[in-house]
Amino acid sequence: MATPSVTLPQGKVVGIQLENEFPQPVDAFLGIPYARPPVGDLRFRPAARLPSSTETIDASKYGPAAPGKALLAGGPDLEQSEDCLTANIFRPSSTQTTKKPLPVAIYVHGGAFNRGAAAMHKTASMVAWSQEPFVAVSFGYRLGALGFLPSAVAKKEGMLNLGLRDQVFLFEWVQENIARFGGDPDTVTLFGLSAGAHSIGHHLLDYTSNKPPLFHRVILESGAPTSRAVRPYDANIHEEQFQSFLEEVSCPHTTPESESKIFPYLRSLPSSVITNAQTAVFDKYNSSLRWAFQPVIDGEDGKEDEDGIVIPWKPLDAWTSGKWHKNIPIMTGFNTNEGTMYVDKTMSEPSQFRDFWHMLLPQLSAADLDTIERLYPDPSVFTDSPYIETRGAEHGLGPQYKRIEAAYGHYAYVAPVRQTAHFASLQGTLVYLYNWALPRTIIGRANHGDNMYYETYNSEITSLSESQKELSGTLHAYITSFITSGDPNAVSGRYGERPVWKPYVADDPKVLVFGEENEELIGGSVGLAAKFVDDSWAREETGFWWEKTEISQLA
Repeated sequence: MATPSVTLPQGKVVGIQLENEFPQPVDAFLGIPYARPPVGDLRFRPAARLPSSTETIDASKYGPAAPGKALLAGGPDLEQSEDCLTANIFRPSSTQTTKKPLPVAIYVHGGAFNRGAAAMHKTASMVAWSQEPFVAVSFGYRLGALGFLPSAVAKKEGMLNLGLRDQVFLFEWVQENIARFGGDPDTVTLFGLSAGAHSIGHHLLDYTSNKPPLFHRVILESGAPTSRAVRPYDANIHEEQFQSFLEEVSCPHTTPESESKIFPYLRSLPSSVITNAQTAVFDKYNSSLRWAFQPVIDGEDGKEDEDGIVIPWKPLDAWTSGKWHKNIPIMTGFNTNEGTMYVDKTMSEPSQFRDFWHMLLPQLSAADLDTIERLYPDPSVFTDSPYIETRGAEHGLGPQYKRIEAAYGHYAYVAPVRQTAHFASLQGTLVYLYNWALPRTIIGRANHGDNMYYETYNSEITSLSESQKELSGTLHAYITSFITSGDPNAVSGRYGERPVWKPYVADDPKVLVFGEENEELIGGSVGLAAKFVDDSWAREETGFWWEKTEISQLA
């Protein structure tokens, strides 16, 4: 077995070759540092460049995951450490003999900005099975309080959105170094799910005169820059959560005169104190879904060229002003049941449904709450409500669960994704919209994140059945075709003809639906892998949430 190696300014990188069940071997360079470890005095500071070195880097295993909530399922067990700024690079082993540089795809992992790791994504499989070659990169970035600790004090210290700034630092590192791995820095696609997609959306909208884009195509899966709440750094909820965090770490410096001492104090603490505190604060707000440690609007007073700014203004204002990176093709989409993993599965009383929205978005008026009640008919009142629970008491689901799941999914994911498609297409950008609709489990149905397992064409999915293999191969072909050519239809794929995926048109919206008629995994029949249809599902509901985007961006 060959041992791949590459020489970088920071030293010689020695990777490994993966074969497994792949149709071709893949070179993997794992755990490559792309910045100085953000520890000690570098904690709560922007990422810093590595010094030049001639040392040999062992790139045979993933680096640590960023400290956060428990890692999501789907990847290897990893230790958690603040020394988390590492990259993983995958390329077909034949790249060494390829004269033409290959397209590059950078995967931005999800996890609510509080959990997750790059290793959750089976990137090597995605590369190995692609009919057109490309180089893929995944990486770690700071999460939780270490990456996202908004407040007026953090603004003064220049410490906002450090996790997003880590991502930008990685994109710059790729521009400087990916050619050594056979990649083309002029053909870079960003792709990611959930928080990864939210991140990519913010980078897409981060337009300033002195910041040319570091990417050329984007894939936003179940996420958008207008998803959920994106508030100013000093919003009341952020200041409240900041104070809760300081209390958890027993920070004595909470008066205005001692603000400058807060971050030196935080840098002096053991890592376990920081991570235990961020977990406690996240858990305190988790049930209401007012998540702590999130990206924030870090600009003010129109100072769009200020150093360190990633989200210079309200995302909706960026879309409507036209100040964003146009002419970058976009693939984006949502899952049918985006809310299932987040909302209270035991919700039983109609009052809980209304109270949830009043707590999450206090700016909603009584009339707004009445409209939500009408859009999502109460199953305890209306016998024809589509939200009547029919899955049986043995699953422990409350009678309001199906209702709150639909409403939250529409608010947090479906409406924002449709906004991306709408605004971008109006400006002439090529947009391809999808709806992942495969019911994977009885409770979750087409759950948030399910498509991640299918896009990589990995054996855990392809071994389930021939229909699941076809569905995975179809999605994989569309995505890898987009990565390698900018057109999801250009690569033929492994299953013959598939529906032509046409660009989104705002006046006549259409969507590519995956797996809607395939209920094999929940005991039903097998249907089409994909179909291209009118984007008409839940239009009135998401139209309401679209109109309320502004209140999710208020202090």
